[in-house]
Amino acid sequence: MKNIAFVFTHGPHGDTSGREGLDAILAISSLAKNIGIFFIADGVLLLLSQQQPAKILARNFVATFSLLALYDVDRLYLCADSAWERGLDASSGYVLHVRNVHPDRVAMPSQRIAFADQHHAARIDDEE
Repeated sequence: MKNIAFVFTHGPHGDTSGREGLDAILAISSLAKNIGIFFIADGVLLLLSQQQPAKILARNFVATFSLLALYDVDRLYLCADSAWERGLDASSGYVLHVRNVHPDRVAMPSQRIAFADQHHAARIDDEE
């Protein structure tokens, strides 16, 4: 497997997509070396460090994102527009070091091929 991208579009609580996506990334990291992770829309909320999931009787899986460095997963991208729309900026205290990208700098293959549900592949214009 050459390249694979994961796109997080949901917030950290309310459904299991964030936790399941993280589990999938950790599982596939031994097979793929070029993993990109994109946080867009409400997915940017996964990056906030000051969450208190215990107050809603939820597990704090967001801390597990720190394991990505151990798996050499370092292509992490944050949609700058999504963060701005939610009142977030560089001082928001993210759990990961992410690179801000603007939507006009991301080319989605959906323009060329069909994709299912939220499983997108993407590339950043200034990378291979």
